[in-house]
Amino acid sequence: MGLDLLGFAYAATVAAGGIMGYAKAGSIPSLGAGLIFGSILGVGAYQLSQNPSNYGLMLGTTTTLGGLMGYRYYNSRKFMPAGLVFCLSVGMLARLIVKNVNSASTAVPVKSG
Repeated sequence: MGLDLLGFAYAATVAAGGIMGYAKAGSIPSLGAGLIFGSILGVGAYQLSQNPSNYGLMLGTTTTLGGLMGYRYYNSRKFMPAGLVFCLSVGMLARLIVKNVNSASTAVPVKSG
């Protein structure tokens, strides 16, 4: 059981994006959303590091953030920051799904009876 480095990197990127949004444009909503989502994703990465089957928080947060940023990217057609965060979220979502489908298919069935 190792650290989920990609999960922590994703969380740090989201938090840093919120800080950058505040630093460049003075956007308090960017700062708040980045820090909140980054913190939740950090907790999710920690949970994955402790127990690989405990992916619910990371999955839900990644899906929500990806959906919100995908919607913003669709409306604005600006890659930065919405398109980038959307792409990162889709990648993380694919990673979570593949990792958990593979672990479920290699699980040993339990005999009952």
